[in-house]
Amino acid sequence: MTTPAPDQTADALNPVRAGLLRAAHSDAEVLLARAEREADALVARARTEARTVLDEARRQGEADGADAARDLLVRARRDARSSILAARRESYEELRRAAAERVRELHGTSGYTSLRERLERRARVLLGPGAEVSEHAGGGVVGRAPGRRVDLSLTELADRALDRMGAEVRSLWEK
Repeated sequence: MTTPAPDQTADALNPVRAGLLRAAHSDAEVLLARAEREADALVARARTEARTVLDEARRQGEADGADAARDLLVRARRDARSSILAARRESYEELRRAAAERVRELHGTSGYTSLRERLERRARVLLGPGAEVSEHAGGGVVGRAPGRRVDLSLTELADRALDRMGAEVRSLWEK
């Protein structure tokens, strides 16, 4: 057997080499096409998942925002109600102070003696004829009997009158 010349060996392998290159190119194209399809499918799944996550995040954000808005509204209503009640209370206290002041002014009038006598008689009716009745420093009287006491001071009478007015007084600041 004779050994072929190197040129002859290279020439004889050219068709094999060309066939292997064609097969490799063909395999590479198939692999590349498959990789592109898989990449496209992966990107499509990722986009779908991203849309789902984004939609869920949006829904959750809207729900959280609605909850936060509701909490703010409740807090604002509570604060407003508290402010209204405080203003009403302040108005009522001012009305009480003004009424007490006006009633105390009776103490210095000419009709006060008659009023004091009527209050003293009322104390004795409520507590009995043996009641001890004394003048209150702010005007009016205070009566005492064993185990009992009656306050007919001018400021107390003004407070009771306001308390009896109830709804009429509330109507001053309600619509």
